[in-house]
Amino acid sequence: MGATRVDEVADGIYRINTAVEIPDGAFSFNQYLIADDEPLLFHTGPRRLFPSVRDAVARVLPLERLRFVGFSHYESDECGALNDFLAVAPRAEPVCGRINALVNGDSFDRPARALADGEELPLGQHRVRWLDMPHLPHAWECGYLFEARSRTLLCGDLFTQPGDGARPLVTSTKILEESEAFRHRLDYYSHTAHARTLLSRLAATEPATLACMHGSAWRGDGAALLAALADALTADDGAFSTT
Repeated sequence: MGATRVDEVADGIYRINTAVEIPDGAFSFNQYLIADDEPLLFHTGPRRLFPSVRDAVARVLPLERLRFVGFSHYESDECGALNDFLAVAPRAEPVCGRINALVNGDSFDRPARALADGEELPLGQHRVRWLDMPHLPHAWECGYLFEARSRTLLCGDLFTQPGDGARPLVTSTKILEESEAFRHRLDYYSHTAHARTLLSRLAATEPATLACMHGSAWRGDGAALLAALADALTADDGAFSTT
């Protein structure tokens, strides 16, 4: 496991990055900390990374100030250390979509703040909005948070890039080529019939920063990049309908 680094990728939003080795080579896990009156951490990383991620959060703000711990869907790298964070942050609440709270809430040590599709959560100067994204790229309960002030989309497993994620923030559209090559190798998408509709909905937020969970964050015309991803998925030999 490599050193955990912290970089500000949007105003008041910090990427916490740890590189690891997997059978395919280097890979990285990112968490995103929104530092505000009511700080929110999105993703926790796998439980074995908790000590290093905890210490990285503490470099930005005191752990006891952490108010929310959010995640996209129920998976080890998304929320494996959730209860560990709840143990060190007495005011913190899990944040997820309603489906996630319904089917997985019993595993949380504290009741979840379950957000409805389109519901907003004020953090202070920042405000996040939950967007249901079932099966994009996988999991019935999947969803994302959009932060309106910085126009940052906390987009989870979308645009997953291999490698150590050493560059905190990139602008090259090569991110799509890298993530598509990785997707074709592992086929971790569900190929939902509603992928284009869901991606169009994300594009409508017009994000300026895409906060990816694996690899670098990206800055640019997020709507155009999400539309390009929709085209790439549609081109995959009729794997799903676009209607």
